[in-house]
Amino acid sequence: MAATRAGAAELGFAEAAPAWRLRSERFPSKVGGRPAWLGEAGLPGPAELACALCGRPLAFVLQLYAPLPGRADAFHRALFLFCCRAPPCCAGLRVFRNQLPRKNDFYAYEPPSESPPTEMGESVCLRLKSGAHLCRVCGCLGPKTCSRCHKAHYCSKEHQTLDWRLGHKQACTQSEFEIVIETEDEITPEVVATDESEITGNMGEAPEEELESMAKHESREDKIFQKFKTKIAPEPEQILRYGRGVAPIWISGENIPQEKDIPDCPCGARRLFEFQVMPQLLNYLKADRLGRSVDWGVLAIFTCAESCRQGTGYTEEFVWKQDVTDTP
Repeated sequence: MAATRAGAAELGFAEAAPAWRLRSERFPSKVGGRPAWLGEAGLPGPAELACALCGRPLAFVLQLYAPLPGRADAFHRALFLFCCRAPPCCAGLRVFRNQLPRKNDFYAYEPPSESPPTEMGESVCLRLKSGAHLCRVCGCLGPKTCSRCHKAHYCSKEHQTLDWRLGHKQACTQSEFEIVIETEDEITPEVVATDESEITGNMGEAPEEELESMAKHESREDKIFQKFKTKIAPEPEQILRYGRGVAPIWISGENIPQEKDIPDCPCGARRLFEFQVMPQLLNYLKADRLGRSVDWGVLAIFTCAESCRQGTGYTEEFVWKQDVTDTP
C-alpha cells in the first residue's frame, strides 16, 4: 500500500492469485479463505472473534496490508475484517490491526522474493514423484477426487465423506482472491452535457405546480447516491477504497456518522477514516442466497490516528456500517 496523496484514494480490485502469493510471509492483501496473520503473538481468540449480537463465530472477510511510511514500528501493518454470516443475524462486524517493525521475530529483514517458492504444497506430501495422488485421510492411493475443487484426492467415498465433515467443506467452498491496489485517476469523469431541450422537452406547456413538484423530487438522498455512482463509474469493479485521513464516499444520506459517533482509541487518540469496503465485494463472498444474508452499502473502517501499539497483539478498531436506503 503506497502513501496516499492528499484527497486521493487508492482502489482495490479482487483478482485470482496463486496460493503462495497469499501466505503470511508475502504480506498479502486478500479476500476470503483464512486470515494470513501478520504477527503470530496475541492472535484474537474465540471471544474476540465472536459476533457481539448473536455470539456465533465471525467469518473472515478480508485483510489489507497498510504499512505507515516513516513509522519504524509500523513497517509491517495489516488490518483484518470479520463479519457475521450466520442467519438470521448477519450483522456483527469487527476489525483488528497488527503492526511490526522491520526487524521482528517472524519475518526476514529483506523483502520476500517475487518468484514462486521452489517447493509448494501441503506439509504432508500427498502426491508421489510418479504423479500418483494419495488420500487426504489415510495416505493410501487416492484415485477419487472432490467433484467441486478437483484438488482433494481420496481412496474411497467413506474417506471423502469423513474429510468433508472434518473441514474440507469449508476449505472447498471458500474462494480466495488477492486485492490488487491501483491509484485512482485524478481526472474527474466528464459530466455529459444534456441538451436543455431534453430536459424541458415538450414540457413547456406543463403546469408550474407540476414542474415544481418534479424539481423537489430530486432529494438530498438522490444527490448523494448519484454522487456515489458517478465517483465509482470509471472503475465499477472496485471492492475497496483506501485513503487514510481522507473523507469516505457515502452511498446514502442516511446514517452518516458524526465525529461523536466514532469512539476514540483506548490509548486516548481519536480514530480517523482509513478505508472503506464497497458493496461490490459481496459478489465475491457469494452473499446472494435467498433469505437473510450479509449485506451492506458501505463499511467504513476507522483506526487509531496514532496507530498505537498496545502490547504485541492485535488491537481492535472500529467499523461503521451504512446500508443502502431505498429511494422513491
